[in-house]
Amino acid sequence: MKGIEYRGLTRIEGPVVITQRSRNVGFNEVVAVYDREEGRRLGRVVDMSEDWTAVQLFGNNTGLSADDSRVEFLGKPMELRVGPGLLGRIFNGLGEPIDGYGNIFSSSCYDVNGLPINPYARTYPRDFIQTGISAIDGMNTLIRGQKLPIFSGNGLPHNRLAAQIVRQATIINADGSSSGKSAEPFVVVFCAMGVKYDVARFFLDDFERTGVLANVVVFLSLADAPSLERLVAPKCALTAAEYLAYEKNMHVLVVMTDMTNYCEALREVSSIRGEVPSRKGYPGYLYSDLASLYERAGKISGSTGSITQIPILTMPNDDISHPIPDLSGYITEGQIVLDRELSQRGVYPPVAGLPSLSRLMKDGIGPGMTREDHKDVSSQLFAAYSKVKQVRNLASIIGEEELSDNDKQYLKFGEKFEQIFLTQGEFENRDIGRTLDLGWKVLTQIPRDELLRIKPEFIGKYFEPILAAGDNFS
Repeated sequence: MKGIEYRGLTRIEGPVVITQRSRNVGFNEVVAVYDREEGRRLGRVVDMSEDWTAVQLFGNNTGLSADDSRVEFLGKPMELRVGPGLLGRIFNGLGEPIDGYGNIFSSSCYDVNGLPINPYARTYPRDFIQTGISAIDGMNTLIRGQKLPIFSGNGLPHNRLAAQIVRQATIINADGSSSGKSAEPFVVVFCAMGVKYDVARFFLDDFERTGVLANVVVFLSLADAPSLERLVAPKCALTAAEYLAYEKNMHVLVVMTDMTNYCEALREVSSIRGEVPSRKGYPGYLYSDLASLYERAGKISGSTGSITQIPILTMPNDDISHPIPDLSGYITEGQIVLDRELSQRGVYPPVAGLPSLSRLMKDGIGPGMTREDHKDVSSQLFAAYSKVKQVRNLASIIGEEELSDNDKQYLKFGEKFEQIFLTQGEFENRDIGRTLDLGWKVLTQIPRDELLRIKPEFIGKYFEPILAAGDNFS
């Protein structure tokens, strides 16, 4: 259907064009702008008043002139064509295929802006997701329907970690033991915003080489793409995820990198529109804008599908109090923090033990979900590693020779914890039973009477056999 069309522009300011027509125009409506050569470029309405409408282009303004340009209001929001053919496809940030194939065969189009989930319709997340990574599964467990971001820094291996999660993530139907479980694979929606070409190529090559691309939908908005495309990309990705989860009843894992690039684009667009800046120049609505993305994850009663989010953001100057990680932490249910010091010591993945947490972990572990001892082992590992940090600080002041025997045992535990439990290969997939067994082994480095957070029956069942077998790294 052809929309309302007007001739002439009032002003052209970079990627934003101003027209005096605003009758029957809606916010976020898609607009087609034609230059004198009939070249067509799309944009969307970003601001309006009674007398004018501001349109931001998905591209540059080359060839546009105020007198000879035409503006067509299409009367609909930005939409994504969805269908069963989504899986295995690669799209740009606007949902257009870039893999050499045509549009998917479907007549269904969804508004990319989505709709907020009614809180009453939400189901509390309780199902364990196995990523095969001990630092996450054992101590910061990911739950189906959760939003668990990864806080990283420039140069840290967050891209490798994200690719590993995409390869290995599975749903475990636990029967209370560490073996004999049937696994159901995830469908993954991967969205990259503002990444360089070599980073995008790394992900695509990894997905193709490991054979997971057939179960992945990829949205790529490269660093040279317009800022507005970077803002639309995660909305397209989440729209595809909602279709797969709630229409096709699939379990969807959404990995979005890098949210910092998204927020930088939001700041750029806000500056162009002349809005009053807030903290560090970001718009005052940064919190609500991020929440509009993060809150599209979850489980809905009446649907067997689910959407789990892992947003990845690089903290500027490794500052966790920066507005982007700070606000993300308020909205999401925990965070995985990558530590530069661990990375420099060769630990992969360099997951910081103490700043990382998963707020929904307590409801998705234990008998019938992972293993009966999971909660106790995790709590004891956290407590012991916290003591290691204190002992290391003390040793830096008085010297390691002056430490008590008990403190020296904790130092040894800290080394084994980082070398054996945290460190694993990039292609090493550990099930939850293996992860918990490794946790018990490293706990044998501290005295038995220090295991204050573990029930005595678990100590007799798991701890004593390791000591009796001499399989405790000593």
